Amino acid sequence: MERISSQTRSTKETQLTLRLCLEGGPVSVQTGIGFFDHMLTAFAFYAGFGLELAVKGDLEVDGHHTVEDTGIVLGQALREALGDKRGIRRYGTSFIPMDEALCRTVLDFSGRAFLVFDAEMPQGVIGGYDACLTEEFMRALAVNAGLTLHQKCEYGKNAHHITEALFKSLGTAMKEAVHQEGSGVTSTKGVLA
Repeated sequence: MERISSQTRSTKETQLTLRLCLEGGPVSVQTGIGFFDHMLTAFAFYAGFGLELAVKGDLEVDGHHTVEDTGIVLGQALREALGDKRGIRRYGTSFIPMDEALCRTVLDFSGRAFLVFDAEMPQGVIGGYDACLTEEFMRALAVNAGLTLHQKCEYGKNAHHITEALFKSLGTAMKEAVHQEGSGVTSTKGVLA
């Protein structure tokens, strides 16, 4: 059975439609923020997910609402697509180098939302994308997916490289965590809530 979720969100700040398939499929991302599109495309590619996302946000204000609301909706889609999480590996870990930068993601689809984010951005803006929004995206994603998410930049001097390594390591860690390898729930409690 395919693990799929379709989500919509409409507020005075953003309108989003998203389709997520954990088994793969087409990737099409249009948020109006070129660098963010690039990051989400890389995330989906390395996770092995199908991701179709269209966002119309109040970019005349800034990118904050677009980025945060995308994290909210993607987190909700992950939660729905995983269902009761039977058979998933649950945990994922990834280190990704990007030139001089090295970033780590460790995550757990525990049902307990928590974010630890330790990645200083040497430059404030990356091609029209505010570098501080990466943490906002990761927080919204973790809270809405019920995900314990730890990300750290071990070292790096270029905010583009750091951010790309964070998104790619998120994807590769998720690919590991959502992989189905059995039929039970990976928890001594017998449930992942």
